[in-house]
Amino acid sequence: MPLLQSEPSPLEIKEQALYKEMGLSDSEYAHILSILGREPNYTETGLFSVMWSEHCSYKTSKPVLKKFPSEGPLVLQGPGEGAGIVDIGDNQAVVFKIESHNHPSAIEPYQGAATGVGGIIRDVFSMGARPIALLNSLRFGPLSSERVRYLFEEVVAGIAGYGNCIGIPTVGGEVQFDQTYEGNPLVNAMCVGLINHDEIQVGRATGIGNTVMYVGAATGRDGIHGATFASDELSEQSDEKRSAVQVGDPFMEKLLLEACLEIIKCEALVGMQDMGAAGLTSSASEMASKAGVGIEMDLDKVPQRETGMTPYEMMLSESQERMLIVVKKGQEQEIQDIFEKWDLHAVAVGTVIEDKRFRLLHQGRIVADVPVDSLADDAPVYHMPSQEPESFRINQAQTPWQPEIKDYEETLIQLLKEPTIASKEWVYNQYDSMVQTNTVVLPGSDAAVVRVRGTRKALAMTTDCNGKFLRLDPEMGGQIAVAEAARNIVSSGANPLAITDCLNFGNPEKPEAFWQLEKAVDGMSEACRRLETPVISGNVSLYNESRGQAIDPTPVVGMVGLVEDVAHITTTSFKNAGDQVYVIGAATPEFGGSAVQQLLTGQVSGKPPQLDLQVEVNRQHQLLQAIRQGLVASSHDISDGGLAVALAEGLMGTDFGCVLTLHSQAGAEAELFAETQSRFLVTVKPEDSQAFEGLVKDAVKLGSVTRDGVLSIKHKEEEIIHSEVSALEQAWKGVLPCYMQSKTVN
Repeated sequence: MPLLQSEPSPLEIKEQALYKEMGLSDSEYAHILSILGREPNYTETGLFSVMWSEHCSYKTSKPVLKKFPSEGPLVLQGPGEGAGIVDIGDNQAVVFKIESHNHPSAIEPYQGAATGVGGIIRDVFSMGARPIALLNSLRFGPLSSERVRYLFEEVVAGIAGYGNCIGIPTVGGEVQFDQTYEGNPLVNAMCVGLINHDEIQVGRATGIGNTVMYVGAATGRDGIHGATFASDELSEQSDEKRSAVQVGDPFMEKLLLEACLEIIKCEALVGMQDMGAAGLTSSASEMASKAGVGIEMDLDKVPQRETGMTPYEMMLSESQERMLIVVKKGQEQEIQDIFEKWDLHAVAVGTVIEDKRFRLLHQGRIVADVPVDSLADDAPVYHMPSQEPESFRINQAQTPWQPEIKDYEETLIQLLKEPTIASKEWVYNQYDSMVQTNTVVLPGSDAAVVRVRGTRKALAMTTDCNGKFLRLDPEMGGQIAVAEAARNIVSSGANPLAITDCLNFGNPEKPEAFWQLEKAVDGMSEACRRLETPVISGNVSLYNESRGQAIDPTPVVGMVGLVEDVAHITTTSFKNAGDQVYVIGAATPEFGGSAVQQLLTGQVSGKPPQLDLQVEVNRQHQLLQAIRQGLVASSHDISDGGLAVALAEGLMGTDFGCVLTLHSQAGAEAELFAETQSRFLVTVKPEDSQAFEGLVKDAVKLGSVTRDGVLSIKHKEEEIIHSEVSALEQAWKGVLPCYMQSKTVN
């Protein structure tokens, strides 16, 4: 098979083991030889290297992912397409997915974050859905580091720059800071869309003889081997891989979005898929493989924005704002006319063929010819060795740590100043959360809420994960991640529907790291089954390590719930003086992995809080019923920092205070600062108290909301906290601006 002169020959690739530079192992290269019956050329080796990367093939995580429940009565599309889809009634469905852009964001934070947003938007509209909301989940090292402040500022700017320009509101998310993420930040982006059942698209190249069309922006040399880069640890040499980071253009994406949503109404359209990781290679080979056909493409017809691009470069480029579509033969002009109206390329580059081959032509020569299934489906699957870490056994055997708190008020103030707990206004004020004018609950509450226009319905959405709990016990931490996301959704007045997940872990080739992945998925799977929230989409991001140190296991959960009537929407802020303050669920003295443990000791240890999933289900069900019956004025799940922080957050931005008396048998420390699971803080109008108590069995009245702007908490007749809410708010709001006013450096 002829080669471009600048490329190594198939024999040189084999003898010099050049395939290793592309990320293939010796055994994987040998497997390719057995598939082809010959040495692959340079382009073919590149095709296999990206498609067999962890990022594209899930070759080490696939056996674990099979544990997730992915079906349910409302699931219209589970894992395997661009995004998952759940029925919300009235011929409508919600489409959503979360993905990572961690490694690109570590070396080019602005473009890494921006293109992460752009990619997840395309995943959603490739299904035929109109994106209505964006969320994110971010993790950084301590803000005392200049480098971390630089990364944080640029990532937030990149998210804002892309989302604001394309006109999709960024409505929610989370940001956490911990030493574990200093060398390897996490940037996870989530998109939510709406679709009618009869407009759902899939990425399949059906119909022998049909035309394969390239639409959107031209191809450049950016993002080459991005999928492989995402499947490797960060190192001192990672900065040299800046070319593996794509460059985004949100204005081009807006045109592409509108054009793609217009062609879904065309009878000519057969299938559509985003050119995401591995670009043209993955989109074409996956569409063909899923349909049981082959594809032949002429690369001379691919729109190129740089001269002299080789087949290898064109096939591995991850240039942004591109889609691949399949159109019925003879009806190409209708599609081309629509894209021309939007000033976008729409070029016939190939044909669906009966022979299940992936065949590429360039300058009249065949430059690649491989079985299409070998790329998309036949990647090796590894059952990695798993080993329980010694650190887990040590933590499990530890005597439970208990705090000694002399000044409850000062402890609360210090917790509010912790960057993970402090106000994130500095972040979300940079995002346009109101564009499209459907956002009902803005960032800052337990979950964002976006109305479904033309109905009484709304969608609640959140992202959640506490990596400290997973560090101590990944299985229990995995359960908690799902349960806490569901608590956020229920507190907002919605019924949890399903989840999408982004599994951020270390190097799976290390047995202890793979054990963490296995156990976390076990915990998440069990929680999903019990809470009836199937996993409908997601992403695996492994090799999140820097200088040999892995991040905490961080399986971020993106969850969407349905608000049946906008009258049920509930937020965290206290509403009226005189309302009764309740806590649902008793505290227990469990402080492992808690914010107060980290504050007072500088580390976390022991067992995380334990979770009884039946108790969780019962309390969520009872609270949601109370909300739907109009008995709840405000609701807030109790998480980071415990009840004390939840109380302060409920008062922020109001003129209210409250007078409370603690009744817990576990002591004031546990009642205020333990992160005991399945607990909620709610306020109820006095006239609704009796009905509320009759419905919510584990609710205990603590006191009432006042007009004086003071948080007053008593324990055993002694006032242990007497704080002006304005002082608490000042401490809570001042943290991020103070850090970010420091000089940042690149």
